[in-house]
Amino acid sequence: MDINRDVIGFLHQISTNAPNELRSIFSNYEQLYDKKLWHQLTLELHKLLDIPAAVQYLIPLYNEFIVDWQEKMNQIMLVQYLARASQQCKDPKESLDFLVSNTEFLKEKNIKDAYCLSVMEAAHYKLIINDIEGCKAAMDESEKILDDLPEIEPVINASFYKVSANYYKVKADYPNYYRNALLFLASINIDDLSNEEKVERAYELSLSALLGEGLYNFGELLMHPVLESLVGTPYEWLKNLLYAYNSGNIDAFNTISNSGEFLKESLLVNNLDFLRRKLCLMSLMEHVFQRTKEERGKISFSDIANETKVAEDEVEHLIMKAFSLGILKGKIDQVDKIVMVTWVQPRVLDLEQINSLKLKLDDWIEKVSRQTISLENEDGVNMKVLAQ
Repeated sequence: MDINRDVIGFLHQISTNAPNELRSIFSNYEQLYDKKLWHQLTLELHKLLDIPAAVQYLIPLYNEFIVDWQEKMNQIMLVQYLARASQQCKDPKESLDFLVSNTEFLKEKNIKDAYCLSVMEAAHYKLIINDIEGCKAAMDESEKILDDLPEIEPVINASFYKVSANYYKVKADYPNYYRNALLFLASINIDDLSNEEKVERAYELSLSALLGEGLYNFGELLMHPVLESLVGTPYEWLKNLLYAYNSGNIDAFNTISNSGEFLKESLLVNNLDFLRRKLCLMSLMEHVFQRTKEERGKISFSDIANETKVAEDEVEHLIMKAFSLGILKGKIDQVDKIVMVTWVQPRVLDLEQINSLKLKLDDWIEKVSRQTISLENEDGVNMKVLAQ
């Protein structure tokens, strides 16, 4: 391609008028462009996105410079640049138009990964302007593309799961928000988030874990470093509440649910009955989990009532609810008022539960060891008798 002197002129002008910290950067662009070093130029442009003073130049740089050679760029990095530049538009609708109009060619050229990223970045603005159906259509289109890609860049996964989580947040679909938000965090370096973003994610994940139908194990969230961002904030009690649920600690729940911080959270207060029912189920799960296989074969209703703090005549209904939800499997003996549990839903354990499991394993090893020694001693005695 012939060097476009208008482009060189633009770069020279912008370099001359830019702040001191940006002049050498823009001057370097001019040299790399003149030498047609497209890969190096792309990498240098990408660095510009992390410089606050450069944001006002992102759109002019695209319109007057990048558009001249954008097909030679890494197309995923191009979309990342355009997504960041779109934030400088006056309103979300203008941002959406800017992003869509400048990435349409990706679909025509069948550049699937970059196109998928552009669709999800556009879906972010659709959600902001309340085009909920348009956002969902973008999610469905992207999901089909991702299913066909042999390999997916983390930045694409991050965009897909971030927008999907935000969509389900708007829909108040707590289980799907919880899953997509965790997948988003798994797709990024959490240190790239600001402290405010970490606290926001941890807060929203905590609420969705508590309010989500079918979510009966918070171990994955409890082990995630994002939850530590709540420590030292007004929401630290949420972390303690999650631990109370994960261990089925009803007394701890009662203490926290009567605190001023909890009572300020209207979403939880308005769903208090649901939260109590959910806690009873998680307490039942924990009670079964802590028992040995033999002990699970015969659990009395009175034991369950004592652990879950429900009336004994309500225990059977609680167990049947657990069976219907698929978190326990087994049989109920209504005559003898016992339950025989054959299976409990697999769980991601927190450190306290892992330690409890370790103690049980140590105890089992010790028993096996004593039994082995006893058998060896008995064999020794028998051998002596036979020898005599």
